Amino acid sequence: MTSEMPLWKPSADILANSPMALFMKAGSRIAGRDLKSYDDLHAWSVEDRAAFWTAVWDDGEVIGEKGGVALENGERMLEARFFPEGRLNFAENLLKKTGPDDAIVFRGEDKVSYRWSWDALGDRVSKLQQAFAAMGIGEGDRVAAMMPNMPETVACMLAAASLGAIWSSCSPDFGEQGVLDRFGQIEPKLFIACDAYWYAGKLQDVSAKVKAVAEKLGAPVVVVHYAGDAEALASALPDGRTLDALMASYAVKPLTFAQLPFRHPLYILFSSGTTGVPKCIVHSAGGTLLQHLKEHRLHCGLVEGERLFYFTTCGWMMWNWLVSGLAVGTTLCLFDGSPFHPDGNVLFDYAQAEKFAVFGTSAKYIDAVRKGGFTPRTTHDLSSLRLLTSTGSPLSPEGFSFVYEGIKPDVQLASISGGTDIVSCFVLGIPLRPVWRGEIQGPGLGLAMDVWDEDGHPVRGEKGELVCTRAFPSMPVMFWNDPDGAKYRAAYFERFDNIWCHGDFAEWTSHDGIIIHGRSDATLNPGGVRIGTAEIYNQVEQLEEVVEALCIGQDWDDDVRVVLFVRLAPGKVLDEALEKTIRTKIRTGASPRHVPAKIIEVADIPRTKSGKIVELAVREVVHGRPVKNKEALANPEALELFAGLEALKS
Repeated sequence: MTSEMPLWKPSADILANSPMALFMKAGSRIAGRDLKSYDDLHAWSVEDRAAFWTAVWDDGEVIGEKGGVALENGERMLEARFFPEGRLNFAENLLKKTGPDDAIVFRGEDKVSYRWSWDALGDRVSKLQQAFAAMGIGEGDRVAAMMPNMPETVACMLAAASLGAIWSSCSPDFGEQGVLDRFGQIEPKLFIACDAYWYAGKLQDVSAKVKAVAEKLGAPVVVVHYAGDAEALASALPDGRTLDALMASYAVKPLTFAQLPFRHPLYILFSSGTTGVPKCIVHSAGGTLLQHLKEHRLHCGLVEGERLFYFTTCGWMMWNWLVSGLAVGTTLCLFDGSPFHPDGNVLFDYAQAEKFAVFGTSAKYIDAVRKGGFTPRTTHDLSSLRLLTSTGSPLSPEGFSFVYEGIKPDVQLASISGGTDIVSCFVLGIPLRPVWRGEIQGPGLGLAMDVWDEDGHPVRGEKGELVCTRAFPSMPVMFWNDPDGAKYRAAYFERFDNIWCHGDFAEWTSHDGIIIHGRSDATLNPGGVRIGTAEIYNQVEQLEEVVEALCIGQDWDDDVRVVLFVRLAPGKVLDEALEKTIRTKIRTGASPRHVPAKIIEVADIPRTKSGKIVELAVREVVHGRPVKNKEALANPEALELFAGLEALKS
């Protein structure tokens, strides 16, 4: 899995003067001992979490009041409270900087391009803050957005957060039901949507979907102009107006920021919906801010004025991670659309033009660039690029090699992994350590991450469950509509008492790095985008031809492809016409990402004695692995239908 020599080593300057190196020196003074290596720094960060997270607060120059206690009930994961007396405002910390320099640069494929200064961003947030307040939006109210990754989305989020409202977003390619499955649960007081968007050079009109969603949500709608007719769409809605009209009613005045508890809800993110409608994961303002400051400042080494880019949509937690870069004073470089339109050079053209310091993307994108025959190393000036991050799915060893052979030989490559559950990373890049082929560099500061076997024992050099053994600030505050916390506890703490079990198969390496071998649950992850099987079932099982379905992710070509098994109604045949119908239904009702690579007819689908289909068991059979707990199945013989299928060999 690994090479004999590292692919990259930190320079003497990085080891002495990077933000992490300087933080380590400060940590030594606080700890009262010499922290000589990352291992030393990490050990201190989990041994004395109160001192460590206080140091992160100070290093990030957080605006707010820490209070007199940094951590209480620290030994109990669910009862732990960081800065229980602390108060701050998330938006205030992202809008510290002012002036004429770029705050946000935007490209919408090859159709739209503009930039906002820090002053321009602040002016828009000021007008939106006044408008939202006039609409009665305040602490705890939800603001939901179906938006592209564009500057207006960031401004709306900041305005909502400045008032103490809770932000939730998805991308406009979600189907109507996919949007309602999310926003319908949280009952937003305001719905924000675009008029249309571009993808692969084609105009995607979303006006009918916006109308349908707005009708069911019953909330006022703000329509943002991007690629369509915002005024026509807004006028067609009972309580609609355009963003431009909304802001035109207000003059710029100084911003005010509600000072709120550290644990005040900031974001609602959504699980993938594997076993039903997506779970609504609520993240705190303080926990999100501190965790992101730590990752941006220390792990990514970002400093004021640098350019930060991540290829993401507003339906992925990497969008929330990206926008926090404003708190460091970095310029956000946003992109919306296809990364291969008009061709595979588009993001590297952007990186060259704007001088990205950090380029974030997915493992699937890196693989697609490799397979497409692109070699940015020879075609682009990437001299400003010092860190390339990859997430969404494990980056293959071949992907590691390609980054250095085809993109840039002296870049730090940080494969990172965490998730929606913590709106950040458990394991990620470490600028003080070498990069080894196929390995994530190590665990994040302040996170007591480990790998355990099924019996709860730490293991080395073998696969196990990724766990975290001590509380950390960016744990969810709660799940929405989970008053007794049962769903929350079941999601992370059912497997091991008082231990966060993340659901990833992981492995320590001989270099103290990490390899992620994929999910240990049934979540699908094609192209690095987590999706849930239930969202596919909700669409395909509406078809009268389909009695029931089962969906898995099959490991394929250094990625995961979605395979859909269907049991058809009597007399029905899975021909080309029905396959097309199924794909169209899933594409329009869920999203293009949910469309399976393979659709296979089966005579029966295995289920438990209580009637639940068993995706994990089928996945194991497809991959030729033994199935545990067959005795729990009502029809274990059905598993034989999924073994050695010729259709899954190509």
